[in-house]
Amino acid sequence: MDSSGFSTSVYSRWFDHKYGRERKEAQWVKAHLMCGVKTNIVTSVEVTPANANDAPFLPPLLKATAQHFNVTEVSADKAYLSKRNLREVQAVGGKAYIPFKSNSVAHQGHHKRDALWQWMYHYYNANRSEFLTHYHKRSNVETTFSMVKAKFGGAVRSKTPIAQVNEVLVKVLCHNICVLIQSVYELGIEPIFSPQTFGTKEAVVPKLAWE
Repeated sequence: MDSSGFSTSVYSRWFDHKYGRERKEAQWVKAHLMCGVKTNIVTSVEVTPANANDAPFLPPLLKATAQHFNVTEVSADKAYLSKRNLREVQAVGGKAYIPFKSNSVAHQGHHKRDALWQWMYHYYNANRSEFLTHYHKRSNVETTFSMVKAKFGGAVRSKTPIAQVNEVLVKVLCHNICVLIQSVYELGIEPIFSPQTFGTKEAVVPKLAWE
């Protein structure tokens, strides 16, 4: 899991009294997403303003992912480190590989002990090389963002906040379509087409063999 920004064509302008001139800065939106490490498919995504913190978005995106995928591991950077996030990953049957910060300790003074936090803290320090082997799977999310931006651009053209969010979501949707097509050919997955009715018209919707 990770987040990345998409720039917009909307600018913030202000007057800098110190240097006596007007300055401007492009506004941007942030996409928080979780992806698979084999196909780079995006399993859940949420788009927020640029100043949104990362850690609070792990639980809802993890729950959305767990509805359709078996979660065995979750790797994320230090921005997602919290006792709640460790427990949320454990609750869906997974193991969190989130490195501890330099000021992290196993137990702080009179604060209530957290067995999972302590176990992961000692595991991180005593088995660093093994931990990092799992943690470095996180580079797949960097690849996923790179794939999205390379194919569909790292900026949005929309002016309004709602339209900007929708534009980023469409980029992710198109990325997933490309990934599914690629997986059919590279992994030898046999797509199954099943008829479904939408309204009054018959439609044929592809259904992959792993579903």
